[in-house]
Amino acid sequence: MRESSIQVCPVPLEQQPVNEYEELKESWFFRWATLEKSLFWRKIAVVWGMGWLLTSPIAAASFSPGQSVLRFILFSNLGAGFILALILLQLFFGWHYVSDRLKKETIFYEESGWYDGQTWPKPPEMLTRDRLIVSYQINPILVRLTRTTGILALLMAGDSMVWLCL
Repeated sequence: MRESSIQVCPVPLEQQPVNEYEELKESWFFRWATLEKSLFWRKIAVVWGMGWLLTSPIAAASFSPGQSVLRFILFSNLGAGFILALILLQLFFGWHYVSDRLKKETIFYEESGWYDGQTWPKPPEMLTRDRLIVSYQINPILVRLTRTTGILALLMAGDSMVWLCL
């Protein structure tokens, strides 16, 4: 009986791209991007709200809410948007990294430390499986994160335009 080439893979389990994908999918933070649409937007709203609470004291020190309510709101919105943008970027880069590892024809791995990196060519069935994961599981996540970041950028640009008109 012939052994599958996947079973004789020399890459340590934790460095195999499919296992990195599974780990990312199960992690508390990166799992956000895989949630149902309403839960995803709820998480985004909570992060934005927490960002607003963090930046509003700074906005209040700069623009008194009693004298310049609109500037206070706009500044708080921009600060919260910046914090949310950092979160979205972290999500995007984490998923993009795993996507790149899955798409590549070879796996770069380290046997015992940073100084002994090796590459291993993926067998065709592993490459096909990995690329299917990218196409059907990860690409929709990256599209969602890109669109969400685009919406945030438009909202922040709108706030900036209103700010310039004041």
